[in-house]
Amino acid sequence: MNNPVNWFEIATTNLERAKDFYATVFKREFQLIEMPDSKMYMFAGGPDAKGAVGALVQSEQNKPSADGTIVYFECEDAGIESGRVEQAGGKLLFPKMSIGEFGFISQCIDTEGNRIGFHSHK
Repeated sequence: MNNPVNWFEIATTNLERAKDFYATVFKREFQLIEMPDSKMYMFAGGPDAKGAVGALVQSEQNKPSADGTIVYFECEDAGIESGRVEQAGGKLLFPKMSIGEFGFISQCIDTEGNRIGFHSHK
């Protein structure tokens, strides 16, 4: 059975600042998508790539939050990506820590005020 998550959107107030943060932390490319009522930067990926696809989005209907859903990004080593957070303008909430047999996690607040997580198996 596949994981039911296939798309996510991370709210932004400043789309370019958010793209710079995520590009610095994850060393990723983005594709600009313009819609009538919003703009998005989609994370590089596609239907054949592993994991869910998603985007940074700026619109009147989306507001950043540190109090709701947390999107965890799969990493080779959660310590590497979370180590880039502060230089990219975010705030590290806690560094890489063990979650036992499930690997390691870390969390931060991005430049927009969203809480996100990092997950790795080593």
